Amino acid sequence: MDSPDVRQITDSRVLAAMAHPLRRRLMDVLKVHGPSTVGQLADRIDQAPANVSHHLKVLAAADLVTEAPELARDRRERWWRLVTRGLRWSNTDFDTDPAARAVADAATSLNLDRHVALARAWHAADESAQATWNDAPFSTDHWLRLTPDELAELSHEMIDLLARWANRDLPDDGADRRPVFVFVHGVPARP
Repeated sequence: MDSPDVRQITDSRVLAAMAHPLRRRLMDVLKVHGPSTVGQLADRIDQAPANVSHHLKVLAAADLVTEAPELARDRRERWWRLVTRGLRWSNTDFDTDPAARAVADAATSLNLDRHVALARAWHAADESAQATWNDAPFSTDHWLRLTPDELAELSHEMIDLLARWANRDLPDDGADRRPVFVFVHGVPARP
């Protein structure tokens, strides 16, 4: 389950830096499009370059992004890349400090809000955009009876499956592969 490209966050300051909606979006753009300049990022998220630059500095201070000077064509051009592609945290890591736990709870809530917003945006898209994908987009839910260990096992299997798809070699077949957001939550609940 542990991957060198997934960072376990145990510092609430890092969580606070990552949890800001615009910074989260910048990280998503870097994850999907790879290293980018401030100008490219500003265009992709429809923000002023100065605003993007400020948020990149906050992410860099938290060691979530880093400059990529080897990609610059001249001294004025600044490229940025993610330090690691994945982040994870456990709210229980912050239980000993009430302020840190509040940050972790807020980050978890904002993360879920981001997931739901992306799904809602798809469902609100016009019919012509949706028609391109036919019946490929999906939603599913299941009620399972599991122990905590079984839920952990299911989690590992799901994460491994998604990692396999994310890290596969893409064929050079000319197919139009677009970013697709997939999220899965498995939580104890009452019907």
